[in-house]
Parts: sequence; structure tokens; C-alpha cells
Amino acid sequence: MQILNGLQLGLLLFLVASGLTLVFGILDFVNLAHASLYMVGAMVCASLTLSLDNFLLAVLLSLPITAVVGWVVERVVARRLYGRDHLDQVLATFGLILVLTTGAHLIWGPQGIAVPLPQWLQGQVSLGETLVLPVYRLVIIATGLAAAGFLFWLVNYTRLGMLIRAGASNRQMVSALGINIELLFSVVFALGAVLAGLAGMLIAPITEASLGMGNNIIITAFVVIIVGGIGSMKGAFIAAMLIGLIDTLGRAYLDGAFKLFMTSEAAENSAPALSAMLIYIIMALVLAFKPKGLFPPKVR
Repeated sequence: MQILNGLQLGLLLFLVASGLTLVFGILDFVNLAHASLYMVGAMVCASLTLSLDNFLLAVLLSLPITAVVGWVVERVVARRLYGRDHLDQVLATFGLILVLTTGAHLIWGPQGIAVPLPQWLQGQVSLGETLVLPVYRLVIIATGLAAAGFLFWLVNYTRLGMLIRAGASNRQMVSALGINIELLFSVVFALGAVLAGLAGMLIAPITEASLGMGNNIIITAFVVIIVGGIGSMKGAFIAAMLIGLIDTLGRAYLDGAFKLFMTSEAAENSAPALSAMLIYIIMALVLAFKPKGLFPPKVR
């Protein structure tokens, strides 16, 4: 059961990290506001679900809306910062977080929005005599795997993917060949927004859609792309699965392991702290031995 929880967390991390690694690895743009796009997707989906009384339809309508928000952010803010230092990008996108969070506060208010699921997604599936799994958890995993497959196909077997890979390796050459590099970057940024928004939509029925809900996951998403290799979709997927499983299993079983050689009180105090540190310890080890990540892009 905990392995399934780890896979679910890993796939949600992949959705966020894949968009982040597209923007960071290809556009060379540090976008802290990626977390706000995660929040926007969840809030829009929550509102549409309550209005339409149909969660799946709300998700389908929220995806293009999130893409438009990402497109506007790229045209208004990000495009002016591509040639600037990373510190300027961090400061600007941090300010953008405040703007988007305040805008969401004005539109939806300070309270979180609970997202109701249709009845058929609220059930459980029995696998064997002892293992009972929530249907919606399986839907999240299936959606994450489908998105990963779609991205693999898009990046490796389509003309857009070819242009994305070419733009990542030599944007000046791509522009010199007559490709509209600004349009390409807008598409990449909007695609990253959609992936982050989809992750927010999927998690909203579990945690509810709320202001600042992406602030924690963006830190973990940066860990994922650093461990996997910035700009590598394969690296983002494998690192997200690794981080998701380690984080989930660590929180579930580390205290039990500690109780084998220390008191229960000491184990209960130290295990949560070490569990929270595990993913950062992994990142530090990867940076020490493979500074470009486990699966860096072939051409940088």
C-alpha cells in the first residue's frame, strides 16, 4: 500500500517537475512561479467542478485555461527575463508568486475549496484478500503514466519535440534556420503550465484547492530535476519515482526501524526529521558524485 502511495506521489512530482525541467532546461529560465500555476490549475478546476457538478469535464476545461495563464505569464513576464541573470529571474518570479497568490485571494477568497469527486471515483478496488485500493488513487497513477507516455512521444517522435530538443542545444541556430523561437518558447512555457496545473487538479480532491498549495511541492520538484538532470525528461521521471518512494517509505517505516535500537520516544522524534531530510541528502550525494544529475541530456 505504501509503495502505491509512493508511486502516486512520484507521478504527481513528475508532472510538476517535467514542466519545470522543460522551462528550466530548455529556456534556461528559473521559474519559482511554477508553483503558482499548480495552484491556479487546482483553483480553476475546483470552481468549475462546483459550477458544472462534473469533475472530469472541469479538468478538461481547466487544462486550456491553465495553458492560457501560462502563455500570458510567458509573454508579459518571462520573455523579458530570458537574457537576464538567474538572480533576476528568481526575484521576478518570486514577485509573480505574490501577484498570482493575491489575485487568487481576490477571486476565490482565503478559504480552501473542497473538490467533490463523482461517486464512481469514491469507491475502492480489492486486490486479493487484504489489499484494498481507492479507485481515485489508481486514476491518479494511470493519468500520471499516460502523461509521461505522452511527453515521451511528444519530445522524441514529433516535429515540436525535435524543435524543443534543438532549441535546448542551440537556440541561436534554430532561430537562424527561420524557426520562430519566441513562439516555440511560448508553447514550451504553456505546456509546462498545463503539466503543473494538471498535478494541482489531481491532488485537489485529496487536499482541497488552497492558496499557496504549491509552495512546498516546488522545492521538491527542484530536487527532482537536479537529481535527474536538468532538461532530461527521462531523468525527471526516474528521479520523481525515486524521491516519491523514498519520501513515502521513509515516513511510514523509519520510526519502526529506529525503535529496534532506540527508545520509542527518541525514534518518534528523530524519524520524522530524518525522513524530511532524506531527499536532500540524496540530492547532495548526487551533486557530489554526478553534478549534472543521474541522466543529464546528451547535448547541452
